[in-house]
Amino acid sequence: MSDNMILGVGLSIPCEHPKYADLGAQIDAAYAAGVGYVELPLHKLDLVAGTRIMRPRLDEVVATVAGRPNTLHGHLGINLMEDPHLLPLHLDVLRANIEIAHALGSVHLVIHSGFARPQQGAALERAYERQREALASVAGMARDADVVICVENIFTYDHSRHTALPSRLAAELALIADPAIRATFDFSHGYINCALHGVDFVTEAKALAPFAKHLHVHDSFGRPKDFWTYSLTEDLAFGAGDLHLPLGWGDLPFDRIAAEAAFPAEVVVDIELQARFWSELPQTIRLTRAFAGALRQIG
Repeated sequence: MSDNMILGVGLSIPCEHPKYADLGAQIDAAYAAGVGYVELPLHKLDLVAGTRIMRPRLDEVVATVAGRPNTLHGHLGINLMEDPHLLPLHLDVLRANIEIAHALGSVHLVIHSGFARPQQGAALERAYERQREALASVAGMARDADVVICVENIFTYDHSRHTALPSRLAAELALIADPAIRATFDFSHGYINCALHGVDFVTEAKALAPFAKHLHVHDSFGRPKDFWTYSLTEDLAFGAGDLHLPLGWGDLPFDRIAAEAAFPAEVVVDIELQARFWSELPQTIRLTRAFAGALRQIG
């Protein structure tokens, strides 16, 4: 691993107070735990109303963050594969996200890859085209804001919606060909989506890794949650769904990813741990650092 490959290990932090009164304490606790970055949850901060940034509230959050190293997880509902009549609305929210990332000094803005209804192939390809055009249209704004938009691979719970496998997301980013538009590789999301489609996860991981400036690290069993359980404890017992487990609790092949995939320089390796399992955070940070240290760089 080269010296400039990893910007740092980060931690996605919660924020449950309706006016983010707990945000500062959560940031302090994350740094005290030993990470170098925090991932801020814009989707919980109530800073945007009807696509308009609420400036006084943003100023309060900027003061709380106070220049500390961070990334920003944007609004989960942004969907750049949406039907054409809704796409301008989603783009306006994305532009607000970019502006907020700039104000907070976030190095990466995480948004989810799009999803669409399963439909005739030509219509689905047009949805992918809309997403490419939308991302390309904000690349200049992202560069001016000194932020990289990192598009996160996701999954669906069933076959009623379509979203990209890691290799397809890689192909879309290659077509955009802009360094301001890269990937967030969520390993658990990829593991589950590959299981849904019956394809090999490590092969898919190797395709997306070269575009992945941002990583979401948490463990799972790659088992789709397609049956009923009573609680998260039961999900854990069955190993079902996107569990956000401490590293080592699931069976994600992190060793193979580190050995076989190659990543770009200046990656943020962000831990996304389910709050129920935060007692395991010190061990997860240690294992994540070890994983980050084993990653191979492109070239």
